[in-house]
Amino acid sequence: MSVKELFDLRGNVALVTGGSRGLGFQIAEGLGEMGAKIAITARKPDELDAACSRLSAKGIEVFAVTADLANLDQVPGVVDEVIRKYGAVDVLVNCAGTSWGAKAEDHPIEVWQNVFNLNVTSLFRLTQEVANRSMIKSGRGRVLNIASIAGLFGNPHRIMRSAAYNASKGAVVNLTRALAAEWGQHGITVNAICPGYFHSKMANALIERNWDAIIQNTPLARVGGEEDLKGLAVLLASNASRHITGQCIAVDGGASAI
Repeated sequence: MSVKELFDLRGNVALVTGGSRGLGFQIAEGLGEMGAKIAITARKPDELDAACSRLSAKGIEVFAVTADLANLDQVPGVVDEVIRKYGAVDVLVNCAGTSWGAKAEDHPIEVWQNVFNLNVTSLFRLTQEVANRSMIKSGRGRVLNIASIAGLFGNPHRIMRSAAYNASKGAVVNLTRALAAEWGQHGITVNAICPGYFHSKMANALIERNWDAIIQNTPLARVGGEEDLKGLAVLLASNASRHITGQCIAVDGGASAI
């Protein structure tokens, strides 16, 4: 098989949560550009419509499912619709997530639970559903969990105090390893991407407030842009990564190296 064939995603169906904007949209676009049929899900129909228009304009086949994945009862319905439309899910990208800034000593427990519900419990529930209904049956699958470098260590308190977010992304990191260990026997690879600071609706205000400190502590002296996750996502979704599983890869301009 040639290198081009290894990275070719034609014939694959990719479900991307949080795919209407930000990192999820970027990944959906990258996978679609390599030939995958795309299903995206998010809470807001207007943002999904806008994302579908942008992807369709590039010749990408795309299907949208409106759902609030924080409501676990809606998870099976998402998989129902994607399988009804495309017949299978070959690639699952778990990108939907939330954060909350608060001092650890003051962090509201109900908010802690909300962060874990979406970032960890819902992610696991959807992955479980896709594995049982498609990947295990076919003997092949690719799961990409979008974690964070915040799941690898703590944050400087002057930049961000987000104990629930850090803890939830740390859980995603180790869940990735646990699922990889269990599901390798089914031909399923499970890997995590750990972004650093990327321009997004959720992160832009934080980046602007702390621009100098972020740049000074990033060897490449930049934050992530609209193309910087595509290559790794395509690698981990494709046959080029068939011998890579249980890995958590930082995409952070080198910030975690110092």
